[in-house]
Amino acid sequence: MPGTRKLGRASDHRRAMLRGMVTYLLENGRIETTVARAKEVRSMAEKYITIAKVNSLANKRMALAYITKEDVVKKLFDEIAPQYVSRNGGYTRIVRTGPRRGDAAEMCIIELVTDEKKDKRAARAAAARKPRATRRTRRVETPAEEPAAPAPVAEEAPAAEEAPAEEAIAE
Repeated sequence: MPGTRKLGRASDHRRAMLRGMVTYLLENGRIETTVARAKEVRSMAEKYITIAKVNSLANKRMALAYITKEDVVKKLFDEIAPQYVSRNGGYTRIVRTGPRRGDAAEMCIIELVTDEKKDKRAARAAAARKPRATRRTRRVETPAEEPAAPAPVAEEAPAAEEAPAEEAIAE
């Protein structure tokens, strides 16, 4: 187990706590915790991201032995590790946020690093794909809906002349 911090826990409790925190970090992307815990979580999370960069059955079993949720292992191998293929470590960032109110413990946020340059490039590419409205652009007018024609009225049969009918009866 990396690090020598005991974190005020028995070894089995410490191992279970770190497993849960690594799982939560990989599931959600960030955790708010103390600096000492974050440094321990960082080493374990980076170890399993490095393992996941090689997608093999043995590596999946190693990850499943430590990470407590199967869907997080799937996410690790399918989504998280491919982001860091060209990176040799440094997958997490620790940002200190100041002392905790109750006991003044130094708090921080540990999060997975995203490639900001790649994000900026993707945003520029998306902006370039949007059509820009200019004065020369023609507006295509959609034809206005025509009012519905009134329902066809059944044509009335021409009224039979009554006089000839009376003449037919009289004869």
